[in-house]
Amino acid sequence: MKVLMINGSPRSKGNTALALEEMKTVFEKDGIEVEIVQIGNKDIRGCIACGRCSELGKCVFDDTVNELAEKFEAADGLVVASPVYYASANATLIAALDRLFYSSHFDKTMKVGASVVCARRGGCSSTFDELNKYFTISNMPVASSQYWNCIHGRGEGEAAMDEEGKQTMRVLARNMAFLMKSIALGKEKYGLPEKEERAWTHFIR
Repeated sequence: MKVLMINGSPRSKGNTALALEEMKTVFEKDGIEVEIVQIGNKDIRGCIACGRCSELGKCVFDDTVNELAEKFEAADGLVVASPVYYASANATLIAALDRLFYSSHFDKTMKVGASVVCARRGGCSSTFDELNKYFTISNMPVASSQYWNCIHGRGEGEAAMDEEGKQTMRVLARNMAFLMKSIALGKEKYGLPEKEERAWTHFIR
């Protein structure tokens, strides 16, 4: 099994990376392959609503987002992590996720999602909620932990002192591994849930 982890922080060795490494250790002990991709320091523009992805099968801007799409399709689970900026996720990460989820047309049903947030003090809950919305609009089960998936630290490496936060990451990884394996067994025996034809409506009709 494989998990793709996207680090939205611009710092390669920051507190967000520390949280992901805590999870990675658990995944690897459980025999799950892990790939961490850091995008917070990359030049990623937002979606321009051109609609070309419906023709091309990928985003018209051929950058990191299309590379992530291939990795995401091959993965059983996705972890999205971000530092907190003004009670929100890193803008580069949000630009990437908007384009990733909109332009990739493979079926994401039952791929397991988890979001991880890191803050000096406040804003974790709103950022956690923001990131989870990508999963819950895509038929993706969301992995949980013993607390909301957050860790605290300001200076580089300070999150290492957040024992509860690190434990929350480890529990999250164990729960996510269990969920992915259980879903794999369920798919073998029962297949994926029955699909209905999509009903598209808006507030006029």
